[in-house]
Amino acid sequence: MMIPQFVLASASPARRRLLEQAGLQLVVCPSQFDEAQVACADPAELVSQLAEGKAQMVAPQFPQTLVLGCDSVLAIAGEIHGKPANSQEAIARWQQMRGAVGQLHTGHALIDTAQQRTLVRSRMTEVQFAEVSDRQIEAYVASGEPLNCAGCFALEGRGGALIEQIVGCYSNVIGLSLPLLRTMLSDLGYDVADFWDAQGLSTQA
Repeated sequence: MMIPQFVLASASPARRRLLEQAGLQLVVCPSQFDEAQVACADPAELVSQLAEGKAQMVAPQFPQTLVLGCDSVLAIAGEIHGKPANSQEAIARWQQMRGAVGQLHTGHALIDTAQQRTLVRSRMTEVQFAEVSDRQIEAYVASGEPLNCAGCFALEGRGGALIEQIVGCYSNVIGLSLPLLRTMLSDLGYDVADFWDAQGLSTQA
């Protein structure tokens, strides 16, 4: 089977880094999907619908390719959180999260435009937040890092020091589950190792 070009329908630098570090060469084409049109109280279903919407928005631009859309939210005590709106919200969020356990859900939608097949799946990773002080919270928010992150933290950055432990897929917390992506590729008839041998460099569409 011919190995198609891989397209990431996301502007997330963390997702791009994950895929590149995993040996995939890709085109980045951020989706203009309006997330406000999706309302769902179930976090796994919400991220699945958002991921599919993003992938479907980009897929028509790229025939004979694989298009991946992703979305993540954090759920704590049944309440769903995405990116904080501002620093004040981020501080309040962290004051709620410290010492608590959250569920980080990431939806994955993989569209094979050549085969006209779409797979949509989600994965959850449990996150135990440390009992951090107000000073640590304020300093972390002042760094700006959590303002662009679902769940208000970046595990691979300063936020990693504020996490006690995770249970489940590590990369899922960063932006996408690499093991789940490997399985999805396999279900479409591809071997992830074949993408490691593909030639070319990642580009911005």
